[in-house]
Amino acid sequence: MTPQDLLDFEEDIAQEFAAGKIPFPVHLAGGNESHLIECFRDVGPDDWVLCSWRSHYHCLLRGVPPAQLKRAIMEGHSIALCFPDHRILSSAIVGGICPMAVGLGFSIKRVGGHNKVHCFIGDMTSQTGIFQECRRYATGHALPVRWIIENNGKSVMTDTVEAWGRMHSFPDVKSYTYYLTRPHVGVGKWVAF
Repeated sequence: MTPQDLLDFEEDIAQEFAAGKIPFPVHLAGGNESHLIECFRDVGPDDWVLCSWRSHYHCLLRGVPPAQLKRAIMEGHSIALCFPDHRILSSAIVGGICPMAVGLGFSIKRVGGHNKVHCFIGDMTSQTGIFQECRRYATGHALPVRWIIENNGKSVMTDTVEAWGRMHSFPDVKSYTYYLTRPHVGVGKWVAF
């Protein structure tokens, strides 16, 4: 997939939402296409990908067919897309994927597997206790978990530094910064359903 493929998919979903055809929360992405494509170069075919509620791009890059993904979004699953057959899980709960990443990593290590878990979290989640504990546990037990912080500078709709103060960084965690080109939720206007 190219950055334009990702943008085109999100624009189609935005138009469906704006037309009142998706009466459920939708969190659109924008601005991180190239960063994600680069991150996915390290994702192997047997690896797991875990992500939060802004996961349309992740699903596409993991190989979920666009028509199947769109159908799931239209049915109201935008904020919790899970396609186990494609080894991708997401959660609308802030930090909810962190313990799942640890569990999957522990399972892989226990059976002597060579695959990995790639866990994409936001900058807000990176400051929470659930991430701190999961990261320390995964590191302490040498679990095959790769943490990726997607930093758009926002904790929901508040500046992350304003909300959390000084940001903590982690030398063993990949991070990229981008400017989100879409509203936190929806398309930035009232929609009648």
